[in-house]
Amino acid sequence: MPSSGPDPDAAPTVIRKIIHIDMDAFYASVEQRDNPELRGKPVAVGGSRERGVVAAASYEARKFGVRSAMPSVTAKRLCPDLIFVKPRFEVYKAISQQIRAIFAEHTPVIEPLSLDEAYLDVTDNLQGIPLARDIALQIRARIKAETGLNASAGISYNKFLAKLASDHRKPNGQYVISPEMGAAFVEGLPVGKFHGIGPATAAKFNALGIHTGLDIRNQSLPFLQQHFGKAGSYYYWISRGIDHRPVRANRIRKSIGAENTFAADLTEFEPMAAELQPLIDKVWRHCEATGNRGRTVTLKVKFADFEIITRSRSVVTVVATRAELERLSLALLQAELPLPKPVRLLGVSLSSLQEAEAGVETQLAMPI
Repeated sequence: MPSSGPDPDAAPTVIRKIIHIDMDAFYASVEQRDNPELRGKPVAVGGSRERGVVAAASYEARKFGVRSAMPSVTAKRLCPDLIFVKPRFEVYKAISQQIRAIFAEHTPVIEPLSLDEAYLDVTDNLQGIPLARDIALQIRARIKAETGLNASAGISYNKFLAKLASDHRKPNGQYVISPEMGAAFVEGLPVGKFHGIGPATAAKFNALGIHTGLDIRNQSLPFLQQHFGKAGSYYYWISRGIDHRPVRANRIRKSIGAENTFAADLTEFEPMAAELQPLIDKVWRHCEATGNRGRTVTLKVKFADFEIITRSRSVVTVVATRAELERLSLALLQAELPLPKPVRLLGVSLSSLQEAEAGVETQLAMPI
């Protein structure tokens, strides 16, 4: 979620044209493209053993409830015929570069979010195409022709709505949310569908009697800030369809993190260590997908009374393996034992990111 809300005083002087491009089941689609025997079958990219995690699922697998970040054993239970494929991150990265080259023919203002997702500001596009929807159609057609893969697109006047729009017509579709439609589109949206609102925050909204975008819009800014802190401002403005965040070209991500709020507070080391595993997996998947490594591991602990502490440890070179990331994360947690209060949330992040040196071995597989 963005760290702060849209600034109403920073409104652009012209109505922007923002496209959010999202590749459809990217990793799994690449594997089905390259191996005809996988086409039409439920496929999961990731490790198949007990510690494995699904990095991506084909649409055939999603029909059974298989999702990314799901433990592989759970995925196999949901879909007994699921086929696991070892990730090929170097292949995915090369295709992503192909796709970004297509973007660059239309605009220099590109903000990549991951290998398979990006924002484009096409307000002043290089092709002189007047309608953003036509630019999106052209980009998607080029991606299909050059890579054989499908992409979905959302078109709107800000990033928040463009992201919602791309989700609205998946897979292999696109949708436009015009300025006239923005506020009304958000009104009926369940809070859990808002980009940046996870299950725990959605549950908190629901506990306050807030279930839709309209319910959020009916709250005052002080009320939202009281209950959600700095994020309250973000929720206040996006519930009105307002988001002035710019598309940041050449954005360099300096850190990657993951956190989880628990259904019940934890007090023992073993359950906390178990809860850290999927967070470590998520952080490491980002490292594998981007080829980046970091030097500083940070553990975040939020107690039941909402007090937060963070503890960090840096290494001389980089954290080169998932095992090392796990070891450092658990060591940071163990160093705080006994914890003074029950724990509500744990988080792990890796910062001081840089491209991995040639001498650092890149593990191109999930835990298998």
